[in-house]
Amino acid sequence: MHPEIQQWLAFLRAEKRYSNHTLSAYQRDMAQLISLYPDSKLANITNPQIRSAVARLHSQDYSPRSLSRLLSTWRSFYKWFCIREQLAINPTLDVKTPKVPRSLPKALSADQTKTLLDTGLNLTDNSAIAARDQAIFELFYSSGLRLSELVNVDIQFHRVDKYESQGWLNLAEREITVIGKGKKTRLLPLGEKAIQAIEFWLSKRHLLLKPSTPVEDEYALFLGERGARISPRVIQLQLKKLGIKSNIPANIHPHVLRHSFASHILQSSQDLRAVQELLGHANIATTQIYTKLDFQHLAQVYDQAHPRAKKKK
Repeated sequence: MHPEIQQWLAFLRAEKRYSNHTLSAYQRDMAQLISLYPDSKLANITNPQIRSAVARLHSQDYSPRSLSRLLSTWRSFYKWFCIREQLAINPTLDVKTPKVPRSLPKALSADQTKTLLDTGLNLTDNSAIAARDQAIFELFYSSGLRLSELVNVDIQFHRVDKYESQGWLNLAEREITVIGKGKKTRLLPLGEKAIQAIEFWLSKRHLLLKPSTPVEDEYALFLGERGARISPRVIQLQLKKLGIKSNIPANIHPHVLRHSFASHILQSSQDLRAVQELLGHANIATTQIYTKLDFQHLAQVYDQAHPRAKKKK
């Protein structure tokens, strides 16, 4: 990897506090640019070369979304690099990618969400794993967490050696603190169903705690079968299994519950700013897509209820 890119990634890690996941993605995106112009120095890449790079990748069937992400990474790098190297021209300026279609988030209806969560409650399995999974699913829907945020939650704030909690519970105050994208902290309320499910899980959590549990995972709210902090993949698989048992005709994954949380809050409150704060969106434009989802719901109600809405057969 070029030393300039290493220095840029180190800057993002130290100054911007970007996650390892984001930094890895940026590294891959920059590697893509270098592979297109292996004999060119980063300082010598021109605007026509950036345009040509986008065109070449587009001809290789890269999706508009992938091209947009790549160009966003290259812009971010050159914004930093041009200042550092005092370059006269930023080669990424005025380069456009094919328009990215803005798809609506997939959300469950309120009835479907209730069916999903009640299915978990009605299962006869009384194991620690079942209690853990129900607490996970209730917490997703209660507070609209991202998958990475939920995985990082601890029982309480904990700091040891170089480890410091990235999320923690406060059941007494019925709230949870999470540190999301860009290391932004948000304080979120906990619903009654989520509190009940978490308390029941905590009564069984010791059954999964092992002598081999890593020090940084001793306070993890959710544990895997081996005693370490639960992995995102396990959560995805367990939620998919629950979706199948619930007979819901949709691909159930963690972000579906986050979308459902946002959609249902917005339908009830019509408060876009509140939903933005709850989701931890830096830009309200990201949250506004839920207004389209809400309009779809209203349009369906209108079509079903208005006497002149339906076409005559």
